[in-house]
Amino acid sequence: MKQTTTLLFLAFIFLISSCISKDQYELLQKERDMASQDVGRLGEEVSKQMKLVGACEQDKAKLQGDIKSAERQLKTKEEQIQDLKDQIADLRRSRDQTAEQVGDLTVLSQSATNNINETLGQLDRKDQYIHLLQSAKSKADSINLALAVNLKGVLSQGIADNDVEIKVDKTVVFINLSDKMLYQSGSADITSRAGEVLGKIAKIIESRPELEVMVEGYTDNLPINKPCFKDNWDLSVKRATSVVRVLQQQYNIDPNRLIAAGRGEYNTLASNDTFEGRSTNRRTRIIILPKLDQFYDLLDPKKVPMSK
Repeated sequence: MKQTTTLLFLAFIFLISSCISKDQYELLQKERDMASQDVGRLGEEVSKQMKLVGACEQDKAKLQGDIKSAERQLKTKEEQIQDLKDQIADLRRSRDQTAEQVGDLTVLSQSATNNINETLGQLDRKDQYIHLLQSAKSKADSINLALAVNLKGVLSQGIADNDVEIKVDKTVVFINLSDKMLYQSGSADITSRAGEVLGKIAKIIESRPELEVMVEGYTDNLPINKPCFKDNWDLSVKRATSVVRVLQQQYNIDPNRLIAAGRGEYNTLASNDTFEGRSTNRRTRIIILPKLDQFYDLLDPKKVPMSK
């Protein structure tokens, strides 16, 4: 049975093969070859197109990168442009302010010019006053210098230099006296040693009736702990008053010429943080100064020599 079937199949194949002519077979063979060639060409074209697509993808990626870079540059340029606009606005405001200031300066300059012209016009009239002031200063300096020399002369013997200091300060002469020479410790009572010094000073004061005398008391900053004194300021005032009383009562100095004042722990000469500094600050100052009417006499134009 199986053999019979095989024979029938071979016979069928042979029958079909015999039905196709040789020419048709060759034609079909050519068509197949051409189709194979077309498939090969199409494959090459597909490969070429795939390469072109890859190149396009690369170009696209590069263009996208260029676009992002351009966007960043554009943003930077916009920020720079905004900064320049802000700078221009600032410069314009500065220009406007400068213009306003120049206008003000113009007004001020004109005013200053007018003032200068007016001042120059008054200089001739003020020559006399200038000579007056120069003469008054020269006279006051001479008076103070002579007074200081006299005081140093009478106080130079028997008194330590660190206990007495004589100075000329501007228009006055003053004497600094240490507290240990004048007062008992923590007290306003005058010592016997102080009487000798005050007596010498009183002789100079008595010989110059045209001058006034101010006595100023000073202390350190250590609190005073005594029932008779409220504080250092109270102590300084009472010490100054004690000196004034001695000058009046023992040496007959006119009380109308005497002034008592207390400066307390203020107006220091040295730091209160050390023993030496506190010792320096505890002092009494006697200031010899011209009376007001004496000062006005110095400024009297009638008593001033005129310039040639």
